This record gives sequence, structure tokens and C-alpha cells, in this order.
Amino acid sequence: MAYLAVALGGCLGALARWGISESLGTWGGFPWATWLINLSGSFFLAWFYTITLERFPLHPLLRLGVGTGFVGAYTTFSTLTVDVWNLVQAHLYGMALAYVGLSLAGGLACAAAGYGLARRQTRLS
Repeated sequence: MAYLAVALGGCLGALARWGISESLGTWGGFPWATWLINLSGSFFLAWFYTITLERFPLHPLLRLGVGTGFVGAYTTFSTLTVDVWNLVQAHLYGMALAYVGLSLAGGLACAAAGYGLARRQTRLS
């Protein structure tokens, strides 16, 4: 059953990523869609795992489907690396470096914010 939970979540996550990528795309050469997807995924995953461990226990298959399946397919390191490669190939070295730095720092900050929000929410009950 675990593989079904991951497959279903993965299907939905991939569709969500595709839809957002199609809607936002790239502006001024910067891959905003992938950046926003990865940051929102970092925030959500930290929040989701924290809140479901501390306040709202979920069935392990549901956590697996959402965390590993949905968020795993929604966020994408491979697209980030292709985006960086394309920026380097276009000789946009500063933009490539900024993208990597903003992705790493932003992802960590969003994960910390998601964790912090979930911790505050668990203390409210």
C-alpha cells in the first residue's frame, strides 16, 4: 500500500508543479516558477511533518503520500540544476549564482518558518 500512497501523491504533486510552471514560467531569464515551487515545498514539508507529529497525528500512509509523494514530486532539484546549467550556458553567471544562493538560503528560511509556524500552532491547543 505504501507504493500506492507515494504514487498517488506523486501524481498530484507533479501535476501541481507542472501547472504552476506553466502559469509562471521564467521572467527576465530567472526561473521564478521553480524557485517559488521549491521554497513553498520547503515551507510546507517542514510545517506538515511537524504539525502531524506533534498535534494532528495522521495515518503513516497519508503522511507518506503527502510528504514523500506529493511534495517529493512537487519540488524538484533536477529542474533547479537544469535551470542553473541553462543560465551558465547563456553566460548569465551572476544570475546562476544568485539562483543557487537564493534557492539554498530561501529553502532553509522557508523550512525554518514552516517549522516555527507548526510549533506555534501546537502550543495553541
